[in-house]
Amino acid sequence: MHISEGVLSVPVLIAGAALAAAGTAVGFRKLDYERIPQVAVLSAAFFIASLVHVPIGPSSVHLILNGLMGLLLGWVAFPAILVGLALQAILFQYGGLTALGINVVVMSSPAVVCFYIFRPGIRSRRTGLSMICAFLCGCSSVLMSSLMVALALIFTGESFLTASKVIVLANIPVMIIEGIIVAACVNFLKKVKPEILEVIYDK
Repeated sequence: MHISEGVLSVPVLIAGAALAAAGTAVGFRKLDYERIPQVAVLSAAFFIASLVHVPIGPSSVHLILNGLMGLLLGWVAFPAILVGLALQAILFQYGGLTALGINVVVMSSPAVVCFYIFRPGIRSRRTGLSMICAFLCGCSSVLMSSLMVALALIFTGESFLTASKVIVLANIPVMIIEGIIVAACVNFLKKVKPEILEVIYDK
């Protein structure tokens, strides 16, 4: 869901850069240095997953995994995603450096929102509830990211209205796939390392 270089207007780029800087600052403040290896693994997973993309107009469709990163990292998803996007921009020219800020916001903000909305349900011992929340987390994160891409394009110019609709619709299959991936990951983690999810054992 990279927004290409040279597409967005200057005000949108500046706003994106400012929001990305603020979110990254909060993320670094909340980063526990003992969790740096976990953050690095998730950042690498994001880097690899979003390398395989299908261009659609001024954006692209690909796996993001921002819902999973949000569940496990919270605000720390901002610096983790920033590193992945910066490497992609430098090494493969995906997105580009001028659009880096807005791309970080588009992918990281839904991660943080999902952390607060779905983490309580996922921490429950009730398998059905946690799986539903995990699936919805994966779907919702992609939906929110695609809507934010659409808004960024619309704020740049009304000529992008059609492209914005196409981007949202094209990401529907990705929403379902990411929902399944997040549910599978949560189910696995609850079996082998539940402390990562801070599972609450109801009495």
